[in-house]
Amino acid sequence: MSNVDKAVATQLANIEAKTGKTLQEFRGILQGSGLSKHGELRAYVMEKFGLGHGDANTLVHLVNRSDGAGAAAGKSEADVLEEIYAGPKAVLRPIHDAIMAILQPMGEFEVAPKKGYVSLRRKKQFAMVGPATKTQVEIGINAKDLGPAADRLVAQAPGGMCQYKVRVSSVGEVDAELGSWLRQAFDSSG
Repeated sequence: MSNVDKAVATQLANIEAKTGKTLQEFRGILQGSGLSKHGELRAYVMEKFGLGHGDANTLVHLVNRSDGAGAAAGKSEADVLEEIYAGPKAVLRPIHDAIMAILQPMGEFEVAPKKGYVSLRRKKQFAMVGPATKTQVEIGINAKDLGPAADRLVAQAPGGMCQYKVRVSSVGEVDAELGSWLRQAFDSSG
């Protein structure tokens, strides 16, 4: 079980302890609520069961199997990648493979497939890779102080999943500079 899976299991156990309801019971409650939108269901759970935003959000994703991990559950990494890079995005798969090739020599890490990307983790997530558009792969980099943002390295607002993002349109853009940013993130994550 990955660290992410352990964290979600702990969060679910805490929700069950607080509310006295199991995930299966919540599934029935939410399906019987007459509500269908994620935000409506989250607000309903927050109001009716006194859960905070994060717990309610996670619970609704688990009930609806709409979180990235839930959507990828039971599928191999290869199957998830086939889905991510299907159709018009198939031309982006060589870029993804080139990114993974520069990461492999760095050491061991976990690849956690999500619905539209893969999360790359050691003790914590250090990067995420997936198609941003039909012509670009986006690499989220979770590292501090990579230097001043540039046209290529775009700083993100505080509080997001990654501090920087890089978009790549060709295998040639998977270069030493990108590799150095990923190395810094890799080293700081574990």
